[in-house]
Amino acid sequence: MRRIAFVAAIGLLGLAAGCAVGPDYRRPAVDVPDAFRFSEGEARDAANAAWWKHFGDPVLDGLVDNALAGNKDVRIAAANVEQAAAVLTQTRAPLFPQAGYGAEASRNRASESGSPLLYGYVKNPSTDLSVFGSASWEIDLWGRVRRLSEASRSELLATEEAHRGVILSLVSSVASGYLQLRGLDEQLSIARRTLATYGESVRLFELQHKYGQVSRMTVEQARTRYETAAAAIPGIEAQIAQTEIALSLLLGRNPGPIPRGRPLSEIALPAVPAAIPSQVLERRPDIARSEQELVAANARIGAARALYFPSISLTGAFGYASPELSDLFKGPSRTWSYGGSITGPIFTAGAISGQVRQAEAARKAALLSYESSIQSAFAEVEDALVSRVKTDEQVKAQERLVNAAREYARLAQMQYDGGYAPYMTVIQAQEQLFPAELDYARYRASLLSSFVAIYKALGGGWPGEVDRPAGPAAPQAK
Repeated sequence: MRRIAFVAAIGLLGLAAGCAVGPDYRRPAVDVPDAFRFSEGEARDAANAAWWKHFGDPVLDGLVDNALAGNKDVRIAAANVEQAAAVLTQTRAPLFPQAGYGAEASRNRASESGSPLLYGYVKNPSTDLSVFGSASWEIDLWGRVRRLSEASRSELLATEEAHRGVILSLVSSVASGYLQLRGLDEQLSIARRTLATYGESVRLFELQHKYGQVSRMTVEQARTRYETAAAAIPGIEAQIAQTEIALSLLLGRNPGPIPRGRPLSEIALPAVPAAIPSQVLERRPDIARSEQELVAANARIGAARALYFPSISLTGAFGYASPELSDLFKGPSRTWSYGGSITGPIFTAGAISGQVRQAEAARKAALLSYESSIQSAFAEVEDALVSRVKTDEQVKAQERLVNAAREYARLAQMQYDGGYAPYMTVIQAQEQLFPAELDYARYRASLLSSFVAIYKALGGGWPGEVDRPAGPAAPQAK
């Protein structure tokens, strides 16, 4: 009967353990804008695929796959997720009874001087053998362990979001770096083409000067343009090498050449999917991570408050003890015990209240961090959308400028050849065309990169596309 009452008491305690002290988490209300000032039209399926593939360059696709497979930061973030999962398992363990076993053996000899041992009442030396199993369970009556488990679970989710954030940042950096590299390649091609044209002019004017057809000043004017173009090439080549080094590190390999795919003019301008604030909240890893950190901080308040209440533990043991190995597992050698304990604080000199205040302050900080991450997210989206719109306008204006400069240079050359204009007119026209072409290539690369910034600000725009292990890299054209 006593055993039945004991088991019933355990059941009642387990039912009582359904409550947990401390506040339950509720998502805080955040003031967010209803819509973005610079929004884009809807693009179907744009948010349901790997966004970088919309540029239409298979080499870029291959670089992203290689980066996902080899980047050290991604692998570190994945290891952090595994570590957080192990911490959660460890934290949840006290919710369940803990069982163990043990065995002991000893050989002892006591002093026989002045002892009853002299009369043979007790064997000397003696042997003690025991085998036992034990179990213990701390009843989580006030929810302390469950609150700690809730905090660990949220920390695991936050670590997973951090992993997604590393992936998002990596893919964005690879895409931006590659687009910048193709823009620099275009600038280098323009500079070399212009240098060849200027070099041919210098050669012709030197021949004309040799036969007295033009002055030495005309030759030096042509040479000045040639050296101006030549001076621009080393700087562009240095930027190309630096970009290749940066991309190599993102790919997780030693610095080396980066394969090229489509030229800058053939890389597609992807569509931008329409996004409302709620979608941004769901997509961005940094916001999701901040919210999970807020959940964890909220749960720690309950864990701290539970320290005010008593701790209840149940223990039990069953085994055998005997001085002879042959009698160890016989009925008379059986031993068992069970019991319970309750401990609680009376005076802690502020140790518990200090933990509670610390947890409450940590929650305030986590809440402010969560609100700040949301505001920063909307600001980044607005910045990216504004940049895309204005950069597109800049590219179109620069394209018109290049066309006008080319026509100006063509007409100036025709007038000079016909003897209607001095050579200085040709120089002025060509001096405007060369930097205009370089700027156009730079703006075009910036426009493509602005799409990367938009997708990054929207949290990637794909549902777990890159969370899968990377497959074989796409073919990489030279």
